[in-house]
Amino acid sequence: MTSERDSPLLTVENLRTHIHTDQRTVRAVDGVSFKIDRGETVCLVGQSGSGKSVTCESLTGLLPQPPAEFVSGSVTFEGQELLNQDDSTLRAVRGKHIAHLFQNPQQALDPVYSVGDQLVETIRIHEDVSKRAARERAIELLRQVGIPNAQRRIDDYPHEFSGGMAQRVALALALTTDPDLLIADEPTTAVDVTVQARLIELLRELTKDGMAVLLVTHDLRVVASLADRILVMYGGTILERGPIEDVFAQPSHPYTQALFRSYDQIDSRQERVSREDIPTSGCRFQGECQHAVEACTEERPPFYPVDQKQTASDNGQQEVSCIFYNEKRNPRSIRAAASEASPSMRGETDD
Repeated sequence: MTSERDSPLLTVENLRTHIHTDQRTVRAVDGVSFKIDRGETVCLVGQSGSGKSVTCESLTGLLPQPPAEFVSGSVTFEGQELLNQDDSTLRAVRGKHIAHLFQNPQQALDPVYSVGDQLVETIRIHEDVSKRAARERAIELLRQVGIPNAQRRIDDYPHEFSGGMAQRVALALALTTDPDLLIADEPTTAVDVTVQARLIELLRELTKDGMAVLLVTHDLRVVASLADRILVMYGGTILERGPIEDVFAQPSHPYTQALFRSYDQIDSRQERVSREDIPTSGCRFQGECQHAVEACTEERPPFYPVDQKQTASDNGQQEVSCIFYNEKRNPRSIRAAASEASPSMRGETDD
């Protein structure tokens, strides 16, 4: 019998989120499925516009409805269904059990209150503690995320912090309730390499204590330093998934290979995906894929194991959504490009 501790912390199945505009309906998330275990770091990567942030904000209902619509699917957290729940149910989960860390810390910090007031208020909302005890915990959190002179700076306002320091404060705010899952959207993008290294080390320590992390990033060096597993996203769906070592050693979907080859250490942001150019049937990457054949325009490929001796099961093995990995076809030409596209950067951010 499987215990609650053995079951996934978060299970997302066939999630579909549409964004309705005056011009058209965007299938921002189009059939996404994945799982996250306790203490695990899963990285979601892909070009800008591929649906990463919308996926993350769909999990706890953060997207305004309208224009967003959660069309179908399931989001189960510790056995509780979250999709299309009422606000009171979602508020009980947000912050306390699932915390969000946004790329822009100004989304999390109120400019008219000191950071201490915001931290203390959040702690006291979720815990029955005195204001003094909450303030002491807030100071300790600021120290934990690397804010110098935390006892003094707790009374400063958000505008008195640099971008990197404000990001650390936003992380402290996300950690006030010891969440089970931290959803971090590009948390290292706006900080220098020294702050980035500090944040990476802190996230490592947090996962050792059992917290899971869903990390969105463009930076493959950050992925290499933190991830247990990687999800490669394009056109609102996941095209490849698996353990970080396997996917980095042998990127097996043509899109993953293109993404890794385009990685630039100076500017890791790839050209934004234009949703108008992405087909709504068949493989989403067919229009850009040099290996595409007529069958790619038909039904969307299911996941196939890269090791064809196994079966697709989302149990942590490397899998791709590509018809060439069907047992009736031969992925030799795609696999031949894997070594060229493989990024060798495990540990680059450790120093």
